[in-house]
Amino acid sequence: MVVVKPKMVVTMKLEGTCASHSRTDIRVRDLASTIDEPLERGGSNKGLSPTETLMAALIGCTNTICHRVAEKNGVAIRDMKVRVEAEFDRRGVTLAEEVEIPFPNLTLYIDLSTDADDAALDRVKRELAMFCPVSKVIRASGTRVNEVWTVSRP
Repeated sequence: MVVVKPKMVVTMKLEGTCASHSRTDIRVRDLASTIDEPLERGGSNKGLSPTETLMAALIGCTNTICHRVAEKNGVAIRDMKVRVEAEFDRRGVTLAEEVEIPFPNLTLYIDLSTDADDAALDRVKRELAMFCPVSKVIRASGTRVNEVWTVSRP
């Protein structure tokens, strides 16, 4: 039997077509997505703004990695919701002045239902921080990320 090892470093390829000054149509694999600004900022409101897309990526990555590390640690997640509240210094996007850390503080709310004990859940929390690439990039930018976990046990 031949075992094929997956590549550990890959090149991601995405393409953006700039439909207007605010709208970008993104293609990746066989998927399409639109990034746009809301009407009040001169966009056509056809998709999340670039900064909302970043926060949505954090939510999606948190979900995926949390489930993966939970499974690895024998933790069954029955239900999960994730939300983000981010402090956003808009001086940079308004071109008022350069901002070193556009999102100085961010709170990631993770609500989940599980039968797991506290020790197993602590491993999941620790490994989520270790392995979520979007969270790691955001933290490395200087953003203070506060995680608020609400755990219910059926």
